[in-house]
Amino acid sequence: MRSPDASSSIHGDPASLHIARPRSLAGQCHRPFDPGAADCRTCAKDATDAPALPTVPNRHFPLTAEPVCLPGLRMGRTIRLQNIDTMMIDSTRYPRLSRIQTPDDLRTFDEADLTAIAEELRAYLIESVGKSGGHFAAGLGVIELTVALHYLYQTPVDQLVWDVGHQTYPHKILTGRRDQIHTVKQKDGVAPFPKREESIYDTFGVGHSSTSISAALGMAIAAQRSGDERKVVAVIGDGAMTAGMVYEALNHAGGMDPEPNLLVILNDNRMSISEAVGGLTKMLGRASGSRTLNAIREGGKKILGDKKNNPTARFVRRWEEHWKGMFVPSTLFEEMGFHYTGPIDGHDLPGLVGALKTLKTLKGPQLLHVITTKGKGYELAEGDQIGYHAVGPFDPSKGLVAKTGAKKPTYTDVFSDWVCDMAAAEPRLLVITPAMREGSGLVRFSKEYPQRYFDVAIAEQHAVTLAAGMATQGAKPVVAIYSTFLQRGYDQLVHDVAVQKLDVLFAIDRGGVVGPDGATHAGNLDLSFLRCVPHMVVMAPADEAECRQMLTTGVRYEGPAAVRYPRGTGPGVALDASLTTLPIGKAQLRHSGTRIALLGFGASVDAAEAVGRELGLTVVNMRFVKPLDKAMLLELASSHEGFVTIEDNVVAGGAGSGVAELLNAEAVTLPMLHLGLPDSFQHHASREDLLAEAGIDQAGIRAAVLKRWPQLMAGKAPSRNAAAG
Repeated sequence: MRSPDASSSIHGDPASLHIARPRSLAGQCHRPFDPGAADCRTCAKDATDAPALPTVPNRHFPLTAEPVCLPGLRMGRTIRLQNIDTMMIDSTRYPRLSRIQTPDDLRTFDEADLTAIAEELRAYLIESVGKSGGHFAAGLGVIELTVALHYLYQTPVDQLVWDVGHQTYPHKILTGRRDQIHTVKQKDGVAPFPKREESIYDTFGVGHSSTSISAALGMAIAAQRSGDERKVVAVIGDGAMTAGMVYEALNHAGGMDPEPNLLVILNDNRMSISEAVGGLTKMLGRASGSRTLNAIREGGKKILGDKKNNPTARFVRRWEEHWKGMFVPSTLFEEMGFHYTGPIDGHDLPGLVGALKTLKTLKGPQLLHVITTKGKGYELAEGDQIGYHAVGPFDPSKGLVAKTGAKKPTYTDVFSDWVCDMAAAEPRLLVITPAMREGSGLVRFSKEYPQRYFDVAIAEQHAVTLAAGMATQGAKPVVAIYSTFLQRGYDQLVHDVAVQKLDVLFAIDRGGVVGPDGATHAGNLDLSFLRCVPHMVVMAPADEAECRQMLTTGVRYEGPAAVRYPRGTGPGVALDASLTTLPIGKAQLRHSGTRIALLGFGASVDAAEAVGRELGLTVVNMRFVKPLDKAMLLELASSHEGFVTIEDNVVAGGAGSGVAELLNAEAVTLPMLHLGLPDSFQHHASREDLLAEAGIDQAGIRAAVLKRWPQLMAGKAPSRNAAAG
């Protein structure tokens, strides 16, 4: 065991952690900040230097009882998760890890202990994810890197920014969430991604790719302007390096004066969720295998000596830079203003510690290139990095076991079969995905039609405009994309596709409530942001057969179209291989009733129909969010006393808003009740739990209708003069 550095270590109960806001890391205090005092009681810093008091409490991870004084943070946050199950760690199996609640505890160990700690951390991660499920292989690949970073950097004063967040379970275990990690993705449990409301060690909330360098640069600039000497580190994978935002940040950081103190760690494992693709991945691969270059460089140093005093050495160095520029990535980063180090073995803890110690002493933007193996230390995950990217609960001694027996197809499965059937019938069909071959159901298509399949890597903006370019030449491109990721290509959807009314079909998976992955992956906004775009046709299927019909309709439509379907399975209706279309803008009457009409969109239709049949109400499967079935809506408005719109989307600007706008334009006054998702970002929980919370499951719809029109229960007709809502 080693003694912590008194000048920079952080002590005390994490729930009341206090660090003053000094201009250097020396002289920190560890007592709660007193908001009533003019100065901090211990460090005597001006109270204006302390963070503002939190004003918005978090629902699931309550803020600390006392405000936390921490450099650069505007909100006190606790790492103590309340009201959830804990799993007591076995101190016999994990003698070192059981003594680590926070990085402060980690730093009390000798450097020689780190390899053993990493081994325990890897074993504990395998055990805990085996019980809970969750993101798995990515975390196994950064065990050594996580240990080294928290050991050498004074987190949370020094700030770590993780890209995407799939790899952060080891980080969470070392930062106060060890005994709760088995609750990951569960309602009220540990979040699957870094979340600022959850821990002071989660410096930036993520879930989408390629944001880390921009965020870390912003932190570094803010620290520099205030005179703080804290370190800022961004950890980003090679898959995330395919997004253009990364190079915007690198270009900015490398050209700044004064230079920001920023370390970017490139975690190079040749993977994103699917296998990483593209020219950059190939270039990085050449770097890790360039033994010839390393041998030439080292031999030349011995023969030629210092290049500053030897013209021949200077010439050779220029030749080397030219050669490197063609074959390895260091020149790319160095030309952007970063000092490049690597590549080094990301599983060699002593080597990592040595490299990081050196980099901590350097000023300006630095880039450390580490080579890791996704799934490291669990043989099955190393052999199937895609299959073990995210897993359900499993027995680590046996690995993942394929489920047997018949099961309903998911909407992703429906799309997977349809796109192959459609490709056989339509030779102009091309398919684009931004690095989501498996998730979007394109494995079969990529094998059967490899020349018509385009994985553009994590590049949503490029994917959409690529499709637009294809469409100008008569192709029928399909962009298979998650709802949450389409947000990143919205400008291209508007500017490059819709303005030109190009024939592009967006097959939007994970629309509406997604569930366990939390707010960053929710598809709650898409109907709103698609409905307002001119020329768009927007469809939402109520079942699997309708999903096929809508996809075919979208391909046949001359203009931009979107089919938005949810995660998981549908009602389980019978499917065939036909490629029939639907009439554009025509709804389907599901049940003819009286008094109130329930207008269901997409996945909400089944629950609406159950309520409608029970209460004797009319039920309509609207099918089209845009254009709406104007004729049917006006006919129903003339014969009913009220409308209820139901959608798996935020109410604001959604499908229900479209119905209200249509009636208003026709000067029709009718009481309306809009049911949908709240004007807030939903937390992580199961899809069923979140639908129930929003009141758009069967029980919630029934309760809302009867609350608005209680006469229905008594068999009385509701008043047409009821207030509109």
